[in-house]
Amino acid sequence: GGLPRRADPARHIVTDPATLADRCDVVIDVSSPEATCTHAEAFAKAGCAWVIGTTGFDAAQEAAITQAAQTIPVLKAANFAPGLTLLLDLARQLGAKLPADEYDAEILETHHRQKRDAPSGTALAIGERFAEGRNVALANVTEIDRSGLRGEGAIGFASLRAGQIVGEHSLILTSGTEQITLSHRAFDRRVFAQGAVKAARWLAGKPAGLYTMTEIFEA
Repeated sequence: GGLPRRADPARHIVTDPATLADRCDVVIDVSSPEATCTHAEAFAKAGCAWVIGTTGFDAAQEAAITQAAQTIPVLKAANFAPGLTLLLDLARQLGAKLPADEYDAEILETHHRQKRDAPSGTALAIGERFAEGRNVALANVTEIDRSGLRGEGAIGFASLRAGQIVGEHSLILTSGTEQITLSHRAFDRRVFAQGAVKAARWLAGKPAGLYTMTEIFEA
């Protein structure tokens, strides 16, 4: 929803998760891992659908979200841009088709200087989908802050932080004879807001479960 043109914004600010959940059919949560997980119980109790754009969760926090999804519909995404969502599927396909002993995989991401996490949640999501295609666990092949030679079959991550860059991600696959690059560049943060609203509208009324942006495009 939105605010009337002459509305007093202070009257529409809610700081208590339980109160917020009682007033909403769907909540879009883009905060911090700690804050997001404190919302889980309140949203599940109220039966409020939950769109999560927060990244950087640890294993225990991921488990809390999965637990909430047994009670309410939860859509979790590292990036709400439509083009990036489709790039994730292409990454999985390339992982399945291009063998690790022939193609080296590197993921490069660039963001504004204020971004806290590195690699970005989106870069890790690309790595997850690519590793899924190769039928390996990303944690077993990840190389971050590399020093020295790359490992056999590694998926490398590099992060740049400068200025006010909205977000750029590239999956670079290189063999001895060719290079393939999948890239996505966001010019305006509105693309994330529009995608999040689309996700919220799609999620409303869905049964309990853990959903992804990919399912919106498959509907």
